Amino acid sequence: MGLVRVSAQGSDARSGTWKLNVEKSKYSPGPAPKSATMKIEASGQGETNTTEGVNAEGAATKVQYTAQFDGKDYPLTGSQTADKTSLKRIDARTTERTNKKGETVVGTITQVLSEDGKMMTATTTGTNAQGQAMNNVTVWEKQ
Repeated sequence: MGLVRVSAQGSDARSGTWKLNVEKSKYSPGPAPKSATMKIEASGQGETNTTEGVNAEGAATKVQYTAQFDGKDYPLTGSQTADKTSLKRIDARTTERTNKKGETVVGTITQVLSEDGKMMTATTTGTNAQGQAMNNVTVWEKQ
């Protein structure tokens, strides 16, 4: 019973609108986007995530998925590098997302929610659209 409550609180804490703090984020190799807003809504035992923004070139972007925290693949739309994603809950404040193109893993995103629930740090490793190794640490602030 306690375990269910913890994971429900964890997903509720992630729900809401998050704004990328470009200044606090690190993009390797980059370039960083001009802006991004991520909206997370609880959906069954998972979430619907819509991230909209403006990339470094000034073009609008929109990446979206609905996935359960079961490690299974779900469709991902709008990504330059992936067409499906899977989610796993590591603990009450940590989730791991794996992006794939076909059956090939192209990226892993580990999101850690701050204890006060006001900030989320996402570490992304993998390969970017240009085929370069990527290691990004992004900071998201709850709105």
